[in-house]
Amino acid sequence: MKARINVAAVSPGAYRAMLGLEKYLSECGLEEGLLHLIKLRASQLNGCAYCIDMHWKDARALGETEQRLYGLNAWEESPYYTERERAAFAWTESLTNLGEGHVPDSVYEAVKPHFSERELADLTLAVVTINAWNRLAIASRTVPGGYTPAAHTRKG
Repeated sequence: MKARINVAAVSPGAYRAMLGLEKYLSECGLEEGLLHLIKLRASQLNGCAYCIDMHWKDARALGETEQRLYGLNAWEESPYYTERERAAFAWTESLTNLGEGHVPDSVYEAVKPHFSERELADLTLAVVTINAWNRLAIASRTVPGGYTPAAHTRKG
């Protein structure tokens, strides 16, 4: 696979705007581990190899277990996730798979008890942002494998 477009170089203003969204999300109060899991899940759905590699590595650097990462594709059948995480995964899948229809009211009703209104807005922004990154990386043919996570302080 050969990279096609260097979006950061040819559209630096747009790239900075995307980085601005990431900065906001890193400070919004949602758990960093949850953000990486939903980014990983959306990237799996979209088939974005670069983002799968990135968010898997970031989650591991935060101390996420291999078992929970391997089970993410089958989160509904895996007992390793909290109800809050499950609600976030369902929300992520519904927003990512819009081509299959709109976000069902049942998914919204299931996520509401686990997130405040602001948290749900931020979760939605996180899903929208990773979907945009996925599309940029896929269109650009960003080559996976070379990403190294920043140093993280383990939480817990």
